Amino acid sequence: MGLIKIISLASLVSVLAGCGGSDGGSQGNGGNALNFTNLQALNAAEAKTATYVREEEKLARDVYLTLAQANSNAPFQTIATQSEQKHMDTMQKLLTAAGLPDPVLSNSVGAFTDSDLALLYQNLLNRGSTSMVEALQVGAYIEEFDIQDLQEAIQETQQGTNQTVVMQTYERLMCGSRNHLRSFVKALKEQGVSYQAQVIPSATVNTILEQSQEQCGKV
Repeated sequence: MGLIKIISLASLVSVLAGCGGSDGGSQGNGGNALNFTNLQALNAAEAKTATYVREEEKLARDVYLTLAQANSNAPFQTIATQSEQKHMDTMQKLLTAAGLPDPVLSNSVGAFTDSDLALLYQNLLNRGSTSMVEALQVGAYIEEFDIQDLQEAIQETQQGTNQTVVMQTYERLMCGSRNHLRSFVKALKEQGVSYQAQVIPSATVNTILEQSQEQCGKV
């Protein structure tokens, strides 16, 4: 999870073109609970990634909570409170089990330890505040952004400690992001907008959109 990528994406947000489905238990993690009891020590790269993902989930929650105020008919509020908050809580449990400090020092909306995430948060809000369509585009952008980062996190874990529960955590969060992406694209379609991929390859986005909502974490 390089910060260089975050900086470059933040600079692109302002120029990018342009209800909630289940991700396992009322938009949250749901299903079988993740068990961090036997979590082994994370290596340095994995610890950095887990810490970053915790704040990345907060960024999604905070953007959606703010955009929900002006877009009550969009899925922002539901996704923020019933899913992203649970994703944040899951990552907090992982960090606690790993003995790592929590980067979320304040639960206040818009408060971030990572200055680059703080900048990205503001850029996304600036874009999303211009119209309902742009707000939904921002939602879809965030979910693509999360999917890309979580894919990298899973690959990193496979190459490191190979801890099953860590990969399960990221897989479950990514499943939620796929569902959220479908929800935002559906809402855009209702606005007469044909969605175009913003972060990950178009073929990947199309494959996700062709599939039904998933029951993440359920057997």
